[in-house]
Amino acid sequence: MTRRRSTPMGQPGDADLRLLRIYRKVVECGGFSAAEVALGISRAAISMAMHDLETRLGLRLCQRGRSGFALTDEGAEVYESTLQLLAAVEGFRTRVNGLHAQLKGELNIGITDNLVTMPEMHITDALSALKERGPEVRINIRMIPPSDIEMAVLDGRLHTGVIPDLKVLPGLHYLSLYAEESRLYCSNEHALFEVENIDEGALANHDAVVPAYAQTPEIKEVHEPLREAASASDREGIAFLILSGRFIGYLPTHYAEGWVREGRMRALCTERWRYCTHYSAITRKGAPPNLVLESYLEELTRLVQT
Repeated sequence: MTRRRSTPMGQPGDADLRLLRIYRKVVECGGFSAAEVALGISRAAISMAMHDLETRLGLRLCQRGRSGFALTDEGAEVYESTLQLLAAVEGFRTRVNGLHAQLKGELNIGITDNLVTMPEMHITDALSALKERGPEVRINIRMIPPSDIEMAVLDGRLHTGVIPDLKVLPGLHYLSLYAEESRLYCSNEHALFEVENIDEGALANHDAVVPAYAQTPEIKEVHEPLREAASASDREGIAFLILSGRFIGYLPTHYAEGWVREGRMRALCTERWRYCTHYSAITRKGAPPNLVLESYLEELTRLVQT
C-alpha cells in the first residue's frame, strides 16, 4: 500500500479533533451521504475533511465509490484509536467542569439489545433525572454485545454499560439492576399453540431456535431438551424465527408481551420452561473522577433501591 506524505499527529490540535469527530460520525453512519444529516454539513465538506485527515495521517482510511463505503484495515484501527482519544478529551473536559460543579460533558453508555421494554426501566428514568440536573449533558448510547461493552468500559471508550451477569471481571464495578424472566414461546401458526399439556419428550419433536450468544451454564442447561434447528445472534432474531411458525424458542416475557397480547404468541408450560437473566450496570474501577457519570450513578442507585 502506498502511504501518503504526512505530518505526524503526535500532538493533535483543535483542527485535528474536528477532523476525527467527522471521521467518527462517517464511520458510525456508514458513509458520506448518511453522515450529511448527522453532521449538518455538505457531502463535499465531508469529503474534503476526510481528504485532509488522510493527508494528515498519511493513510488511506476508507474505500468510497460506486462499490460503497468500506474501512481499510488502517481505517478500522484509526477509528478505534479515535474513539479512545475523543473519550479521553471529553473525560478531561468533564473533570474540569466538575471542578466548577458544572454538570456538563458527555455520558457514553453501552446497552445490550431489547431492554427498553422492561417494566422497570431504571436506565430510562436515570437518564431523565440526569438531564433534569444537567440540561447540557450529551448522552451517547451504543447498542453492542456484552463483551464489547465490557472492553469499551475497561479501555475508557464507554463510561458505563448494562450487561447480563455472565461473569465477573476484576477491573469492573457491578451495580445489580434487575432480573429478566424468559419463557418458552411458539407462534399461533405452530402445532403446539393449542396444546395444553406438553412434556419434555413432546418438545424434542419440534424444531427450536437457540441463542448464538453467551449464556450462563444454568441457562444453557434449560435449552438442552430442545431440538436445535436454528440459532440467532440476538433476541430479535429469535423472535423472527418463532413468528415464522416453524420454531419454538425462549424470549424475555417483557419483549414477547406485545405478540402475546395480539394472540400471535403464547408461552408453553409457563411454570416449567422458564429462567431468569440478571443484569448489572458496570463501571471501571479506578476511573478518573467524572461528575456526569457520578450524577448518573447516583440517580440509578436511588431508583434501584426505591
